[in-house]
Amino acid sequence: MFIWIGPKQRQNGLNEDLLKGFFRLSSWITIGITFAIVASLSYETIKFFTMVPPQDFFFNTTWSPQTAFRADSVGSSGEFGFVPLLWGTLFITIIAMCIAAPIGLLSAIYTAEYLKPTQRMIVKPLLEILAGIPTVVYGFFAAIVLGPWLREIGVTFGLNVATESALAAGLVMGIMIIPLISSITDDVIKAVPSAMRDGARGIGATREETIKDIILPAALPGIVAGFIMAIARAIGETMIVVMAAGLAANLTANPLNAVTTVTVQIVTLLIGDQEFDSAKTLSAFALAFTLFVVTFILNWIAYRNYKNAIDRLKQ
Repeated sequence: MFIWIGPKQRQNGLNEDLLKGFFRLSSWITIGITFAIVASLSYETIKFFTMVPPQDFFFNTTWSPQTAFRADSVGSSGEFGFVPLLWGTLFITIIAMCIAAPIGLLSAIYTAEYLKPTQRMIVKPLLEILAGIPTVVYGFFAAIVLGPWLREIGVTFGLNVATESALAAGLVMGIMIIPLISSITDDVIKAVPSAMRDGARGIGATREETIKDIILPAALPGIVAGFIMAIARAIGETMIVVMAAGLAANLTANPLNAVTTVTVQIVTLLIGDQEFDSAKTLSAFALAFTLFVVTFILNWIAYRNYKNAIDRLKQ
């Protein structure tokens, strides 16, 4: 006996159209929240640029907003150069990627190509546990353990290492983004058709040669997408750099010195009672808007690369 259930009839007591409407409403609410965030940031950013010329913000190499409390105060013309903040952010991100990129890639190759399915079901979740650790815990570890440890090593070798340094923040941030790179790269490598592996092995290639000459080139766009996502994640990180990188806006290439980042300054500018009509406070919104644009572009590029890589491998 067959019972025909139409698209508009009830099934298991739930109306399909009602559920579709609920899902559609949830999607539009999410999109609306995103546009509301962008609109609020844009409004405050425009107010800031009426007080500070955009060229002074994007091209000035001095960041010193602490004096700009009120327009009638002494020395009220703070300097809002974005360049040292951008450099500090990129510098820490580069250090983090130097740690996370090779370890994450090698971990993904190991889990995807060398482990048996039963072993992979155990090892991969263990690697991804790192992603579930709160970032404040990473920051605490960097500030309490790694920073003083690096300073003691520096003293041993006669080096002047700041307790809060780009190296400490970059090392811990690299550990944090390892599971992101590993997970995305693992998925891309597993999406490479088995026929490519079998063909390479059929002509006498070893497993290592197959990985190096066949699998990695085929999965390269997806691997690059994973790296870009990790970079965007590192650029937007807050707690680790707040606790481990310092507050000094330095244009330095020495990883042993303290630097500051965009997120650190946003937190610093908005701590305590602030006047939201001053350039000092509004600069936080300009920094946030710029950071939002940068991370949005990076995520969009990564998403396109990842999607194209998966689609190409499925063909």
